[in-house]
Amino acid sequence: MKELDIVEVEPGVYSVIDGTKSWEVRVTGNEFTIGEHRFLFEIDDPRQWKRTKHAADAHGRASIAAAMPGKIVRVLVAVGDEVVAGQGIMVVEAMKMQNELKAPRDGRVTAIQVKEGDSVNAGAILATIE
Repeated sequence: MKELDIVEVEPGVYSVIDGTKSWEVRVTGNEFTIGEHRFLFEIDDPRQWKRTKHAADAHGRASIAAAMPGKIVRVLVAVGDEVVAGQGIMVVEAMKMQNELKAPRDGRVTAIQVKEGDSVNAGAILATIE
């Protein structure tokens, strides 16, 4: 793993230092520029619920996973419960903030792998909907 020293020198402008090399990086909107090179990027936050027609209409198994390490504060459903897309499944506390994990689509809860008070790692499967 390589370590970089990154400092914001003014809004949207960063100094990036890697040992003896340095770059000025400018960030605007969804692009950043290093010298003459321009790069487009998109941030996809797995913690952000996105309702799409495809997700709500999907069939098969959908797993709900922890986006980051945390502690299960509340389990809002039980195995066998019918849920709709966007319905709260459980609440996870991470970095002193509570986040409600939501059902990605309509279905029936077929498994809950955790209980209130459990600590979980990032990526751990917490519940399954079919």
